[in-house]
Amino acid sequence: MAEPGSPGAVASAPGVRSLLLPVGVTLAIQTLVALAVYSAPVMAPVAAPRDFGVSASWIGYYIALVYLGSMLGSVSAGGLVARYGPLRVSQAGLASCLIGLALGASSSSLCVVALGAFFVGLGYGPTTPASSQILMRATPPSLISITFSLKQTGVPLGGAIAGALVPTLILLFGWRWAAVAIGLVCFALAIAIQPTRKRYDIDLNKSAPISMRSAFAPLGLVFRDRRLGEMAIVSFIFGGVQITLVAYLVIFLTESFSMSLVLAGFVMAVSQVASVFGRVLWGVAADRLLSRRVMLGLLGVGMGLSALATFWANPSWPLPLLFVFAAVFGATAVGWNGVFLAEVARIAPPGQTSQYTGGCMFFTFMGVVVSPPLFSQALSFGGSYAGAYALFGVPALAAGVWMLAVRRDPLPARTALP
Repeated sequence: MAEPGSPGAVASAPGVRSLLLPVGVTLAIQTLVALAVYSAPVMAPVAAPRDFGVSASWIGYYIALVYLGSMLGSVSAGGLVARYGPLRVSQAGLASCLIGLALGASSSSLCVVALGAFFVGLGYGPTTPASSQILMRATPPSLISITFSLKQTGVPLGGAIAGALVPTLILLFGWRWAAVAIGLVCFALAIAIQPTRKRYDIDLNKSAPISMRSAFAPLGLVFRDRRLGEMAIVSFIFGGVQITLVAYLVIFLTESFSMSLVLAGFVMAVSQVASVFGRVLWGVAADRLLSRRVMLGLLGVGMGLSALATFWANPSWPLPLLFVFAAVFGATAVGWNGVFLAEVARIAPPGQTSQYTGGCMFFTFMGVVVSPPLFSQALSFGGSYAGAYALFGVPALAAGVWMLAVRRDPLPARTALP
């Protein structure tokens, strides 16, 4: 099966039923690699001070290393997918998550944990470009936003599972065995999806370049295409807000609200579940009611205002209000990815979905890499969690307003950047 419009493309547009398998497979992969990443912030309040002698806020540096690996995995995905196929690349990513989690659980050395974080990132990074390649082959244009949004619900689903399940695993078995168990589940999925390779790992190019030079070639696409460059900037900002919410929410609640780890994890789970529904709703709205650009602008405004609202969050809030706040923040700050990826896929020429997605995701992950350390630095200079959240909300609000104010021709025009 080939990209729509390319040689060998399926003649008839696939129906909704034919999307069940590709969406199901890519959703499962996305959920487990996200679980591998987002389990660490839930473990941090227990593991960091007791076993590593550092503050739980150091989780920001762990997350930065994860997404540094994701940056490299993302830009290299184009050549790897072309040579080995999107399913094989996804299987390798799941295996890399097992290696990273096992490394982190096996030692009390921060250097070993850092190496484990990098391996988790190497596994997480290429799965999005690989799944985009699969979905673009199977999805009719009228369903692109909703299909990508459904697949991207795997990210908050992984976060919700981390918030709801990991605290209990820690209480029962300790954080080290909890990490190993999550890694083994990732590897089990890699084995389970093997039968689908014959369907998706086709039309391979055994001579596709996978050198470092070719790996970074997709970055040139971002600078040559104005639309892609705009998406990269927006995703850099939005990615930073998303990761600070996920990485620090549990720590914020346990330290500033004196919540138990289990209750704080449940609040995080609520925010992630809300983003699952948000991603589906935003995808439908982008396909049926609004343009994807307008939808992204509205989400930027929503996450910016939610981050600024942390100024008023305090322990006197009733629990239902805290749940509502977490749900709105999660639905906007974690709910934008599906619409964003659908827009990037629309911009990409036939056959280049993974390259365009990888190039753009490099900047998404860059925002995720730099934001947690900056958040930690804001805290170290005497700032509060609320103030740090609000600081990151300002550029998101500005980006959202800009997306709404500056419209583009709906056609996928390809204007070079000056």
